[in-house]
Amino acid sequence: METQIVPLLSIKAKPEHDYAPVKSFREGLSVGWKETVKLWKVAAPVACTTLFHYLIQSITTIFVGHLGDFQLSAISLAHNVINSIAFGFLKGMANALGTLCGQAYGAGQVDSLGIYMQRSCIILTITCFLLSLLYIFATPFLKILGQQESIAEFAGNYSLLILPQMFSFAINLPTQKFLQAQSKVGVITWISFVALITHIGLLYLFISVLGWGVNGAAIAYNITFWEVAVGQFVYAVFLCKKGWNGFSWLAFVDIWAFAKLSLASCMMFCLEMWYAMSMNIFAGQLDNAVIALGSFSICLNFQSWETMILVGMNTAIGIRVSNELGMGHPRAAKYSICVAVLLSLVIGIVSMTFIFISRDYIASVFTDSKVIQQAVAHLAYFLGVTMLLNSIAEVLTGVAVGGGWQVMVAYINLAAYYLFGLPLAIFLGFKANLGPMGLYGGIISGSALQILFLLIMTSRTNWDNEVEQTTKRIKRWGSKEIRTEKKIDC
Repeated sequence: METQIVPLLSIKAKPEHDYAPVKSFREGLSVGWKETVKLWKVAAPVACTTLFHYLIQSITTIFVGHLGDFQLSAISLAHNVINSIAFGFLKGMANALGTLCGQAYGAGQVDSLGIYMQRSCIILTITCFLLSLLYIFATPFLKILGQQESIAEFAGNYSLLILPQMFSFAINLPTQKFLQAQSKVGVITWISFVALITHIGLLYLFISVLGWGVNGAAIAYNITFWEVAVGQFVYAVFLCKKGWNGFSWLAFVDIWAFAKLSLASCMMFCLEMWYAMSMNIFAGQLDNAVIALGSFSICLNFQSWETMILVGMNTAIGIRVSNELGMGHPRAAKYSICVAVLLSLVIGIVSMTFIFISRDYIASVFTDSKVIQQAVAHLAYFLGVTMLLNSIAEVLTGVAVGGGWQVMVAYINLAAYYLFGLPLAIFLGFKANLGPMGLYGGIISGSALQILFLLIMTSRTNWDNEVEQTTKRIKRWGSKEIRTEKKIDC
């Protein structure tokens, strides 16, 4: 006999637990401080985790960069194009899991989290097999994109060597979203920190001691990312006290519908990530491709370091919005967004100021080449402005993930980036003969337009309606699993 299901709205937090309307400056400061504490409790460890993950790639680039300018350009191309395309797909698809897990956890349906995680692992593993073709045929793919033959062949060979690390994301990303939805972010940070320290040791051993060169870098890269994936999986399955009730055939129920939701989420993230990646593709078609690729790669590394910190705020606001919507707290969702935007704006201003002040020295971390160092110094002002814009964009896209607006944001990204930003970048970089600075200027213009659209959409949102939409979403994806499970038990 089927057990009667308790409606979702009856298990959420009571409405009076939401914030009261702010009527004075003092009340605004009080709410702002409470939200700041809540955001940083999640944002700080997530930012550290994401930064540690990216430092794994950056430190690999640093070790390889000191082998020579050619190796630096080729490995950067493999990381920032081939690996970025694959990671964009997988990370974007996993973002759907973040929305569902966060809202289900806020509504009290903790038992659904493990099923969601397993379902996402299955979908991402299948996606990895499809994406393997990109790594296998990386060399001809890069040549089609107009990259120099020698650089494309070297990057293609390296891409094939790091193919195993891509499959680690099929476990890494779902377990990460599973734990983040419950605000269990500290353990992920420690796993990532240990992996980073291990990676530095492996790079030193394989490259500096054993002299394996780029092959050693690839081996260390694979080992480190699988170390992260296995560590998170062991904690989620064996040590986490909530959300995991064992492996279940329910992971295969409605898997196609879940895959379509993941693909919709994927498009938002991919369009944004590939937009930055396009800078490397176009830079490889400029007159001096080695210098252009090297300087763009260094700029993107600094930009990504800031982005990794902002991803902590992105994830934190996504969790806050999804949890509060799941509990039926529209004001808490709205106030947390305002605080997150202000905090990220401060991060952007500080980052921009740092780049402006140190523009003549920052490239020396990655290369001994004076020519590339000078090229980076010329691009530093564009890099600083980009960091400021990213600080706002990351928070607003986090709001989109928390609210489940991925499809709408995908359309915004398509219009702002690919119908406006990229054509302008191509025109300024090639037709107007402004080179790298023209490319960067066009990219920045597209980002500014995207932010304008996102600000308009967020400011016009009716958060009471968002609570209703969240309830419908959880009933569709959460209650169905609970009903099915209870039927099986009976």
